[in-house]
Amino acid sequence: MPFIKVTESDSPYRNLDKMPIRDLLENINKEDQTVPAIVAGQLPQIEALAQAISDKMLMGGRLFYIGAGTSGRLGIVDASECPPTYGVPYGLVIGIIAGGFKAITEAVEYAEDDTRQGWLDLQAHQINSSDVVIGIAASGTTPYVISALEECRNNNIITGSICCNPEAPLSQAADYPIEVVVGPEFVTGSTRMKSGTAQKLVLNMISTAVMIQLGRVEDNKMVNMQLTNDKLVDRGVKMVMHNLDLSNYDLAKKLLLENGTVKKAMENYRS
Repeated sequence: MPFIKVTESDSPYRNLDKMPIRDLLENINKEDQTVPAIVAGQLPQIEALAQAISDKMLMGGRLFYIGAGTSGRLGIVDASECPPTYGVPYGLVIGIIAGGFKAITEAVEYAEDDTRQGWLDLQAHQINSSDVVIGIAASGTTPYVISALEECRNNNIITGSICCNPEAPLSQAADYPIEVVVGPEFVTGSTRMKSGTAQKLVLNMISTAVMIQLGRVEDNKMVNMQLTNDKLVDRGVKMVMHNLDLSNYDLAKKLLLENGTVKKAMENYRS
């Protein structure tokens, strides 16, 4: 039986070019509201993958995302936000996209069809069996991603996947497959819409849960965040004031800036 891509199915909405803007917005929003419930249906699969990642990273491993087009960009966004948010070193969570750096902002022709480059791109980071690789592809058929996961399996590297078609080839290549089948897009085949939203939600869940397991959050606060702008410094000062029961803003700010993170400021103040 041939593989059917739900992501390429015709939109149930017709004559979009004649639809008033308000109707366009309401219908897009209506479709978007279906996504979280579909993601919720994959919670057991997401949990299993997040647990496997946590176990590996607690033993010194890294997390890789690999994808093409929108899926690759979503992985890069999630990876790039881990260091400033949680204070982990750059290179602990790595996003790789077919076509390289240029592909972050521009389409690179046929990059996603290359069956060798994905593994080569992973090897450039000295990928090994301590690491975990998540392949991201809305269609679940991207050769660049599938072949990379297959090579990972051949090298005893744990793999996960996130796609939006049921029983996709990508899922078969992964140890921990996640399929968020959100159905036809509002604009036929435009998987940057519901599919992209679903993938982003799953990535948020995975990286956040893993970072909490790694001890990068205390209570509900980002105590290891990087102090890269005035807003974050102010947020950090208020955390220090709250956690140490200080009423002096300037003292709390001095402690924070001297120590670099909320966590270190609290530890050194108490010692």
